[in-house]
Amino acid sequence: LLESFIILLPLLGSIVFMTLAERKVMASMQRRVGPNVVGFYGILQPFADGLKLLFKEAVIPSHANKVIFLISPFITLSLAIMGWAVIPFAKGTALAD
Repeated sequence: LLESFIILLPLLGSIVFMTLAERKVMASMQRRVGPNVVGFYGILQPFADGLKLLFKEAVIPSHANKVIFLISPFITLSLAIMGWAVIPFAKGTALAD
C-alpha cells in the first residue's frame, strides 16, 4: 500500500503543476498575467479550482432519472479505477491475478 502511494503522489503532484504550467503558457501566449492570485505565483490555483468544482450546484434535468443521473459518475470512475487493480506496483501488491 505504501508503494502505491509512493508512486501515485508524485504522479498527482506532477499533474497539478503541469496544469498550472499549461495555464501560465496559455496566458503568456495571449499576453495575460495568468493565475497569480491564489498562493505564491498561483501555485495553489489547481486546488482552488478543485474546491470550486466540489461546491458547485448540481443541475439535474427535469425529465432525467435522478438516481441514475447522480450515480453514473461514480460508476464510471469505479470502472476506470478497476483497470488499475490488476497492475502490480510491487511484489505481492496486486489485488487480482
